[in-house]
Formats: sequence, structure tokens, C-alpha cells
Amino acid sequence: MSEIKSARIESIDILRGLVMVIMALDHVRDYFYYGSFFNDPTNLETTTPLLFFTRFITHYCAPVFVFLAGTSAFLYGNNKTKLELFKFLFTRGLWLILLEIVVNTFIWTFDFTYSLLIFQVIWAIGFSMVCLSILIYLPKKIILIISIILIAGHNLLDGIVMQGQSFQSVMWYILHQQQTLTPNPDFMIFLHYPVIPWIGVMALGYCFGTLYKKDFDATLRQKWLLRLGLGALALFFVLRGINMYGDLEPWTIQDTTTKTILSFFNVTKYPPSLVYILITIGPSLLFLYVIETVKTRLTDFFLVFGRVPLFYYFLHVLVIHAFAILGILVFGGHWRDMILTQDVFANAKLINYGYSLLVVYLVWIGIVLFLFPFCKKYMVYKATHKDKWWLSYL
Repeated sequence: MSEIKSARIESIDILRGLVMVIMALDHVRDYFYYGSFFNDPTNLETTTPLLFFTRFITHYCAPVFVFLAGTSAFLYGNNKTKLELFKFLFTRGLWLILLEIVVNTFIWTFDFTYSLLIFQVIWAIGFSMVCLSILIYLPKKIILIISIILIAGHNLLDGIVMQGQSFQSVMWYILHQQQTLTPNPDFMIFLHYPVIPWIGVMALGYCFGTLYKKDFDATLRQKWLLRLGLGALALFFVLRGINMYGDLEPWTIQDTTTKTILSFFNVTKYPPSLVYILITIGPSLLFLYVIETVKTRLTDFFLVFGRVPLFYYFLHVLVIHAFAILGILVFGGHWRDMILTQDVFANAKLINYGYSLLVVYLVWIGIVLFLFPFCKKYMVYKATHKDKWWLSYL
């Protein structure tokens, strides 16, 4: 990538690219693993250590993605007025929410009737970005305090559980309780990403961007990365060990040591618990600490994906879904079953569909390699057409 001049920070893009490659593994598992549409890979009664690990490693994707979106917002605003940054974050946030509803829902389902609406990480980023557009007018210390309160304190709300489809209930589902809504028998809404903690993660990432200002001492940054990374990990083990606060589901002693260890690391993603954020953001900061001065062919590989995140996200879901349809056709199934309508989920039509984990890993590697040249071409296009304002939205 040395022939492409960029003011972007390579270590941040490398981390983003790494987690996005890992993210593809989770999504390939969604579409290819046996029974994945209806079975939870973290269910200790049915999972295996390898299946659990396959899911656990992908836990890093969403929090790092949201956290670094906040960091990128800070760096983008370095040479902008507050008003310019507000306009960008506000409009891009609304744009992402629209893309989630119109584009992302479709490529996940291929359902032209939109009988399913799925609110996932793009929605969470968009909503958090709109909130951040307002928060930027506050002093950074206040933003930091707010982010810590949202991340560390939101588990105090775990005991509030709403039922039904009243306006108050729906608002609570959006804010803090994962829920599936069925407004009528032919329409479902999946609210997978309650936003309160995600707003905190993005705001924390915004404050974190201070470490990457041009005049910030690199040696001091390294010290902070190490301290914060190790501190987050230590706090994870302390809180998880005490087992009284920090996650919706406490860990329990199981009938085998392996299952007990899995229970310990079986942290809650929807919404992301305090310990979930600690065990994902902590190691990510340590990765930034290690990778800052490293440049190899492998880091260049991840760098490509990290510099075109939105393009890669939509393209990889589209390709994975298309390959899943191809797989069904090859093995004698019905391609219409992979058009994920409300009826498919309501009647568990894909309950017996899927392949082994070996197939999942092979397909994952193949798809990532397949996507690489397309992402590289788009990365080069963005780098050589900085005058096109609309590229910052894609």
C-alpha cells in the first residue's frame, strides 16, 4: 500500500480490517452452519468448544467497529468546525439508518416484500452517530464521563423487562432490551442492537481519538494503550470473577471444567454488557499497542478491508447470501428457502439446513480472498478521488 499516500492512521485501519475479516466468519456461520438460523452457538447444552470459540472470537467485531467509528469521527473533526462535524455526523448517521432499513435488510433476506426488518450494527452505528453529533458540543471530559456511565451503568437497567408492543415497550426495546416484534402475522421486526451502551462505546471511541492527534507523543500513546488494555482485561476478570454485576447472565459451575470455562466467557452481546465491552475493547487496545510500528504483507492485507468498511460490509453480506443460495442449488435444495421471509422463521423452514464447521471455515476463507481485489480497487479509488464528497458516506 506504500504507493498510496494517505493521512489515515494505519494501525487503526488494520485493527478495523482484522475485525471485519473475522466478522465474515460469523456471517458465513449464520448462512452455512447446520441449524444456525434457530440454534444459539453459545448455548452450553448444545454447543461445542470450537463452535463456541467461533462465535466468541466474532464478539470483537461490533464493539471495535463502533468504538473506532467514534475515533474516526474525532480525527475527521480535527480540521473541521464543530458545526461542520455536527452536520457530517448527523447526516451520515441518518444515512446509515436508512441503509440499514432499505439495503442491509434486503441483502440479508433477499425478500422484496420486506416482511422482515432487521436492526443490526449499521443501525446502532447510525443512531449512535446522531447522538454523538450532539455530544461533541460538550467538553471532552463530560463526554468521557457520559460514555463511562452508559457503558458501566447500563447493566443496572437489566431488571427492567417490558412486554407487548405498546409505544413505551418499543422505545425500551430500542434503548435496552433485545426483542422481536410481530406487528401482524406477516411482518416481523428484529431489534438486535439496543442502543444505550453502543452510544457509550462510540462516545468513548471519540474521546480515545485524542491519543492519535498529530501532536500527541507516540511514546505516551503506547503507554496509555498498554495501561488501558491491561486495565480493561484486569477489570473484566475481577468483575466476572465476583459474578455480581456487569452481565445479564452470571456464569455458573457446570458439570465439566470445559463447560464452566465456557460459561465464564459466555458474556452478553444484546445489549453489550459491561464485561462484554471490557473483554473485547481491552485486547483491541493491546493489539493497537503491538501493531503501531508493524508493517508486513499481512497488515497490508487487513488494511485494505479497514479502509473501505461500509463497502466491504454490504458486499460481504451480499456475496455470502448469494453463495448460500448457490450451495442449496448444488446440493439439491430449494433456493426459495434462502429467501428469508417472515414465513421462513415463523415456520422454522431451515431448521435442518446447514453444513459442518469445516465447510464454514473453508467458505469464509474463500469469500474473504474473493472480496479482496474488489475492496482494494475501491480503496484506491477513494484514495485518488478525495475531491468527491459523497465518498465519505460510502
